[in-house]
Amino acid sequence: MQTKKLNDGVEIPVYGFGTFQIPADGSTYKAVREALDLGIRHIDTAVAYFNEQEVGQAIRESGIPREEIFVTSKFWLQDYGYEPAKKGIETSLRKLGLDYMDLYLIHQPYNDYYGAWRALEELYENGKVKSIGVDNFTQDRMADFLFFNKIKPAVNMIECNVYFQREDECRYLKEQNILMQAWSPLAAGKEDLFNNEILCEMARKHHKSVAQIVLRWLVQRGIVPVVKSANPIRMRENLDIFDFVLSEEEMKQIVSLDTGHTYATARNTGNAVTEFLEKANQKPVNPYKSKEKHPVGELPGVSRGV
Repeated sequence: MQTKKLNDGVEIPVYGFGTFQIPADGSTYKAVREALDLGIRHIDTAVAYFNEQEVGQAIRESGIPREEIFVTSKFWLQDYGYEPAKKGIETSLRKLGLDYMDLYLIHQPYNDYYGAWRALEELYENGKVKSIGVDNFTQDRMADFLFFNKIKPAVNMIECNVYFQREDECRYLKEQNILMQAWSPLAAGKEDLFNNEILCEMARKHHKSVAQIVLRWLVQRGIVPVVKSANPIRMRENLDIFDFVLSEEEMKQIVSLDTGHTYATARNTGNAVTEFLEKANQKPVNPYKSKEKHPVGELPGVSRGV
């Protein structure tokens, strides 16, 4: 698996396997084991996904040396603040059954994420976390964050796909030497993505699928996609993107597909943010152990794969 070097010197695999909305009823364990068996070495989870325990079990029982697997998890809003964050990451490590985390992210740019970052800086310095970063931070939030913090985030994970290409964000993050990761790299199949004429023509030319074309396009932009699939055939297909290269002309053609808008729910108004925070601040409910639906599953901007 190819890797990229983060600004702290840590090597991150350039393809990530996401576990958002994979149930913790044995399905997450099975999917992660299959991903690892196929050679995927970058596994992404989060407190809000309620499946850290199965992710950790799959990693421990895979037989693969721990140092060969890159594991990411993320705080949820209830763990923000200095003291809650320290407890939150210890809980994540306990659920995962790991001694350290390769990458830990602040999942949303709300609440006391400055306090949470202070805790992450300490955990980074004592080796509990190899790299620290953020998720869903827009360029203005990131600029403020960089100005007032000692340690620069290694990663910012944001929504990015052919219909929402985020070129300004990508350029800014490169200027700051912060890796951009992409959630929803396949736009959840919206806008009939897999039948798009431009992408289908490229797929025929390279003897690849549309998904492979999109993922290759992201990798060539220096962006690390995080992709979810519980289907081993699709996992294998999505991983097979390192034996071809898109031409400069093909990259330009894909630029023409950019609509400039999110395929999640936009949070660019006060009312939208308030609605998000009202849902996010509800007491977390594990959807796999309760008939209640956990609000995280309905929230915009929660990192997802497809």
